[in-house]
Amino acid sequence: MLSEQSTPVIRATLPAVGAAIGEITELFYANLFADRPELLRDLFNRGNQANGEQQKALAGSIAAFATMLVEHPDARPDAMLGRIAHKHASLGITSDQYKLVHQHLFAAIGEVLGDAVTEEVAAAWDEVYWLMANALIAIEARLYQEAGAAEGDIWRQMEITGRQEETPDTVSFTLRPADGSATGPFRAGQYVSVQVELPDGARQIRQYSLSCAPGSPEWRITVKRVAGAATPEGEVSSWLHENAQAGQVLTVSAPFGDLVLPEGDGPLLLASAGVGITPMLAMLDHLAAESTPRALTVVHADRTPADHAHRDEQHRLVDALPGASLHLWYEEPGSTAPQASTGQADVTTLDLPEGLTAYLCGPLPFMRAVRGDLLRRGVPAESIHYEAFGPDLWLGGE
Repeated sequence: MLSEQSTPVIRATLPAVGAAIGEITELFYANLFADRPELLRDLFNRGNQANGEQQKALAGSIAAFATMLVEHPDARPDAMLGRIAHKHASLGITSDQYKLVHQHLFAAIGEVLGDAVTEEVAAAWDEVYWLMANALIAIEARLYQEAGAAEGDIWRQMEITGRQEETPDTVSFTLRPADGSATGPFRAGQYVSVQVELPDGARQIRQYSLSCAPGSPEWRITVKRVAGAATPEGEVSSWLHENAQAGQVLTVSAPFGDLVLPEGDGPLLLASAGVGITPMLAMLDHLAAESTPRALTVVHADRTPADHAHRDEQHRLVDALPGASLHLWYEEPGSTAPQASTGQADVTTLDLPEGLTAYLCGPLPFMRAVRGDLLRRGVPAESIHYEAFGPDLWLGGE
């Protein structure tokens, strides 16, 4: 909770800071990487830096957290904090790095806002930062403990045991620990980070959902090749597509992620688009292994049936669940999917049960559209959960 003396200061300065937060975060990252270039090379996603998405995500998280502190002083944006903490843990972020971020962030605030940053203003925003940072540090400490890892020590070597071309631009890899140990537990819907060394020596990290059921003797990830192989956006997926083969060893993190199935027997909606199918496959596989009687509505949207990764597997898993139904939309269904609808996914046409819990994964426009339709159907906001690939540009979406 923000202190009484800082609350009116934050409320008064939030519009000015919010208006400049994009410039502040851009300068922050420039100064941070000038001071510590290894962070851009080996920790931060160069693609998200190049396209500006990481700057937008940081700006949005700071503004959302500060707004919550002044408008809802007795609440905390746990969904936002939890999602950020899981991503940080999957990268091996440590508590001491928050001091480095604080140093460069507040230098950028002072440089951009100048004399407007009085001692009182600086102290109030310092309080906001450390409220957010300490909350994240506490959540991340718990995540490391649950993973059985020391702070930041999340990496292990895993051997590729198989490679399967799913679509022209999507490939799956099965993995097992190179030392012969067990893969270890995870929750259906979680992801792992994969670190690869690129030709320029950088060790870039990307996250991929585990697309198999917990308890599987091998893990599986599915990688879609991002357009622009010569740019930072697609450098890791392109490297994996071009170089990763059975027998090679990858550096892989422990599993993290908060898009996980709830306990109980309530009805579920699993809605995905494109490669967003991957966490849903893990959930389906898990539910099929448990022979669940839960009512389950499965939605998937894609460009064409040929672009639908794991299409046959999804059909098989849904068919194995007596309470499940599958609803498909393709922009171009063609003759191979006569049962599919044409165009964008439209959940307003579906018969959805009361008490539904919804899980969404896919491109941001898809998730926004589906969430909006669900809200209009009366599904409570707290019952709609999502996974964003890359920086979360949809802060406050829950």
